[in-house]
Amino acid sequence: MEQLASDTLARQRFLLLLFGVFAGLAMLLACIGIYGVLTYLVTLRRHEFGVRLALGAQRGNLLRLVLAQGLGLAGIGVGIGLVGAVILTRVLETLLFGVSTRDPLTFLGVAILLLVAALIASYVPARRAARLDPVTALRR
Repeated sequence: MEQLASDTLARQRFLLLLFGVFAGLAMLLACIGIYGVLTYLVTLRRHEFGVRLALGAQRGNLLRLVLAQGLGLAGIGVGIGLVGAVILTRVLETLLFGVSTRDPLTFLGVAILLLVAALIASYVPARRAARLDPVTALRR
């Protein structure tokens, strides 16, 4: 009987495992994308950051500036994603057991997870901008 029950749920387990793997890959690609975009933006604004530091800006202010830019971009993406997720919940309705398709706790948890991942991906370029030497940045 246990084998029969296991066989009937095998397809759903496989699909959920597949969704989980793709979700993990999507999170990794999102982090790499945010890191790449912010690194590029920090490189473009190197001269500006050098001027800010030369005029007396605190390194913490530059760190917050770049982190805010990264989280702002991620916030826009999370907002668009949440709207899309609410619209597409009917597609996943047959795969969910014990959770409603519009569970606010799940949506909130995923949004927080994505924002934390964006914060981590934004930290390295932000730290690089904050550790910039103003003399070197102004020479270039």
